[in-house]
Amino acid sequence: MTELFTAAVIRDKGGPFRIEQVRRRAIADDEVLVRVVATGMCHTDMVARDQIFPVPHPIVLGHEGSGIVDEVGKNVHELEKGDHVVLSFLNCNVCDPCHEGHPAYCANFNAWNFSGQRIDGSHVLEADDGTLLNDRFFGQSSFAQYAIANARNAIKVRKDAPLELLGPLGCGIQTGAGTVMNALKVAPGSSFAAWGGGAVGLSGVMAAAAIGATTIVAIDIVPSRLELAMELGATHTINSKEENAAERVKEITGGGAHSAMDSTGIAALVSAMVSSLRPSGTAAVVGASKPGTMAEIDLVDVMQSCKRLIGVVEGDSVPTTLIPVLVDLHMSGRFPFDRLVKFYDLDRINEAAEDSEKGITLKPIVRMPQ
Repeated sequence: MTELFTAAVIRDKGGPFRIEQVRRRAIADDEVLVRVVATGMCHTDMVARDQIFPVPHPIVLGHEGSGIVDEVGKNVHELEKGDHVVLSFLNCNVCDPCHEGHPAYCANFNAWNFSGQRIDGSHVLEADDGTLLNDRFFGQSSFAQYAIANARNAIKVRKDAPLELLGPLGCGIQTGAGTVMNALKVAPGSSFAAWGGGAVGLSGVMAAAAIGATTIVAIDIVPSRLELAMELGATHTINSKEENAAERVKEITGGGAHSAMDSTGIAALVSAMVSSLRPSGTAAVVGASKPGTMAEIDLVDVMQSCKRLIGVVEGDSVPTTLIPVLVDLHMSGRFPFDRLVKFYDLDRINEAAEDSEKGITLKPIVRMPQ
């Protein structure tokens, strides 16, 4: 076993994160050891902490890590020590969706990302007392000073980019931007509506603006988020507490949006989003709802107007392709996702979680001790 290092461990349903000393086991031949610089905090971390999705505890969470490769397995040839990487989700690389170029829709996604162990049942982390910890969350468990990832989910990025900022590109930012760019294929000159003005929704706004959509509508109930949306590329905003959002989208877009994305997971908003589409429009659901959540959809409207409602995971992205593109867009000033973030040191991780859940911070990023 290696020397001790610091990690945030969830031992009880609902938290808190406990700062502990842990050890790691040796990396496998297809893995890399990454010295984590910083890790974004995502709603999915909270879902796992609260066991809304039944991941095993105790566990080290964190799935938006960025850092520097410290060691590579003997079968890893595309990465080397010293490379800067963003850690993303892990896929099996053998199922039909993976072979068809949709790794985010991997048929074995849960086993590779939520089981708390390697696919062979082995673990990476131990507590200081020698007991095993569940790990491999999204193939990384990056709320720690070190993370072991597969070479497939460690995405090499340019070294002149601000590494501590880049972690959220691995999940939340990728989800919003990728949904716009890959799943919805928002076109220049088209209209797009973002239902929800959190980090995912605003990433969609920025991506639509970068692509050249000319009518971009942001819907939320928090005035500060709507103000920020305008600064990030939205052409119109709607406070859904004060207006009928679906009707306003139709008015703004002249009959309905070409495409739309819901990042809230709220059933009533999904229903409104579908109704606000123009004929042949497409709406994407990316927000996490509680299992069993049902939305009412007017099937006659969907059929007669040839509308589409799709579910999207991780922006239907190929991370090795999309993440470097988003980095380049950011470095050129066309994707300013740094406007969404606030940094917290690891010993303030519970504060970061609380601020995220209260909506105080759109995208917390937790810095690791160096």
